[in-house]
Amino acid sequence: MMNKSSIHDRAMKVLHDLRPETPSRRRNGVPKSLANVMQRRAIPGVSIAILDHCEVAWESGFGARSADRPDEVKASTLFQAGSISKAVFAMAVMRLVEMGTLDLDEDVNAYLTSWRVPSNGEWVPRITLRHLLSHTGATSVHGFPGYPVSGPVPTLVQVLNGAPPANTLPIVVEGIPGLSYRYSGGGTTIAQQVIMDVLGLPFPDLMRELVLDPVGMKNSTYEQPLPPDRALVAASGHLANGLPVVGGWHLYPEMAAAGLWTTAGDLARLGAEMLRVLGGGHSLIGLSQETAASMLRPQLLHQQLGGEFVGLGWFCSGQGEPFYFGHGGEDHGFIAQMRMFRASGSGAVVMMNSVKGWPLISQILSALSREFGWTSGSGANAVLSVLDYGSLAGTYRHAGGITSTIGFERDDLTLQIGSLKPVLLVASGERTFSSPIVDIHVTFLPDESHGLPALILRQFGSELRLEREVHGQNTP
Repeated sequence: MMNKSSIHDRAMKVLHDLRPETPSRRRNGVPKSLANVMQRRAIPGVSIAILDHCEVAWESGFGARSADRPDEVKASTLFQAGSISKAVFAMAVMRLVEMGTLDLDEDVNAYLTSWRVPSNGEWVPRITLRHLLSHTGATSVHGFPGYPVSGPVPTLVQVLNGAPPANTLPIVVEGIPGLSYRYSGGGTTIAQQVIMDVLGLPFPDLMRELVLDPVGMKNSTYEQPLPPDRALVAASGHLANGLPVVGGWHLYPEMAAAGLWTTAGDLARLGAEMLRVLGGGHSLIGLSQETAASMLRPQLLHQQLGGEFVGLGWFCSGQGEPFYFGHGGEDHGFIAQMRMFRASGSGAVVMMNSVKGWPLISQILSALSREFGWTSGSGANAVLSVLDYGSLAGTYRHAGGITSTIGFERDDLTLQIGSLKPVLLVASGERTFSSPIVDIHVTFLPDESHGLPALILRQFGSELRLEREVHGQNTP
């Protein structure tokens, strides 16, 4: 393991070498510093942590906790983790499975007492914790917008039922469980109710006892709302227009899905726990090596290692030395990404208090990869595969006559349909973007034969595939 002084020097070097990448490595953009990019994109605060050989080697904060206050971001400043909450929660569930308290493949209705998975007429769906942790339960409700701190805030059962004051629809099973992947924060919320019903304790207390305290995540909590002492050291979220979220942040009774307050360093400690156990080391929460490894395997019968898939709580990609796992997150005004490389026991966590920061997260992870060679576990030439926003710009056509133009300017992507005015696209994942002003979602799909993407447009439940145009012709 490198000494922490060396890691610090290399981290600072990285943060002065941020650049949008192009398909040609020889034509990378002009290097910029983190401070420069933050100022240009109006991103108030950033928190970063680096792992080396299964240990947190470096963590630091940059910028301000809020655009309207000078309070600086420190390594201990709290950020909302968004959907990374799900990965931390999955660790708690797997600990309970290891203890024999829960069975991954039992019908969750066998555990639930305060709520039941609704039937579809006479058909009663059977879903399990394995389904819910891997997003294969065919459950509804993709994500949660949260609630203003001024309230009102629903109970978890009201969220499950879609009853006022809940601002999302009822959580139901809309397909056959176990057949396909469908991201569902609603499914995670069912799993939250399961462990609350089984153990009979408040969810933040359960998570503190099962994961946070044992791992040493002292700056982390699932408490909603934040206790006053923790609120004093929390960052405020910021919207696409650069303004702070009213009240600083939203509240999330859907704690397992989106309610974790934490730091980059604490999430790195969780990543270190997984990496250490995977390597045969001691687990602070009592997971066996086999249990940890099982979380990083495909959960659908037709999936195989090598591509992108969801394990139990973790998003995974690749196989062998390039294999990595992690999770992204977005709450109202916050984004985050964690990525861990199993072969080298290394990785990073980046958190920001602005929804405009996805391109910057990609640049930071790419720059860290160039410096530390994470994809192969060694070698300075190994490069992390990140989505190059600039290379996505161009014209995409549908055989039915629909034309879309993806624009790229100042690190922002826009979508223009026909002659209509372009709309801003904000990343909601590594290959998926959404508009903050209309209901449109864009997913880019790589074309293996040409190295150029197609895209999927989704709106109101329907979708269209458009092919990338090359030199005035569609790709064959």
